Amino acid sequence: MDLEKHPAAPAPVAAAPAALRASDADRDRIAEILSHAVAEGRLTAEEHSERLDSLYALKTVGELEVLVGDLPAGAAAASVPAPGPAGLPAAATSGPAETVVAVFSSSARKGRWRPGARTRAVSVLGDITIDLTEAVFEQQVTEINVTSVLGNVEVLVPENVTLRGYGGGVLGNFEVRGEGVESDPQAPVVIVRGFALLGNIEAHPKAGSRLVDLAQKFRKRLDG
Repeated sequence: MDLEKHPAAPAPVAAAPAALRASDADRDRIAEILSHAVAEGRLTAEEHSERLDSLYALKTVGELEVLVGDLPAGAAAASVPAPGPAGLPAAATSGPAETVVAVFSSSARKGRWRPGARTRAVSVLGDITIDLTEAVFEQQVTEINVTSVLGNVEVLVPENVTLRGYGGGVLGNFEVRGEGVESDPQAPVVIVRGFALLGNIEAHPKAGSRLVDLAQKFRKRLDG
């Protein structure tokens, strides 16, 4: 048999970037674009809310790009492949994410503090409280990523802040209360993403706690 007459099998073709499964870095990049768009007045608070809800339900990079296709940053990035695992997400350019860890111990962030755009909380047989009721928000969207293993994590927000949750657990509890509550359209959005393994993660508004001047402060920051 003359093997040289048989063509070699074609090399596998890499999947187009748009068909790739979206990573956390991809979602961080899109969330940052949406955050800038609402701050610049290109999106209304309602449009921003709708697109942010879709952000964590979509699966591929191409589907995510549709959310920002009509925005300047999104259109400019449409022809550029999404950053690989070694690349930094867009949100990370504003500084590293703060990390709160409790291993056989307890830890808390509360009072007059400035949460970054992203905060990581890891509880292993420990207790963590992240209290945002007196926090000074310096960005429209604040994301808290929580992992609880045989631990307990509680996130408290003011009543007029928009709260959203995406997560679950294995023999554990992931609960976000107050997602349907009417909030200030100019107030920050707090996203809690988490996974509980034999642990507990709860996020909810703190009764009676309201940042009544949030909208005014946000407008002054835009005008200044």
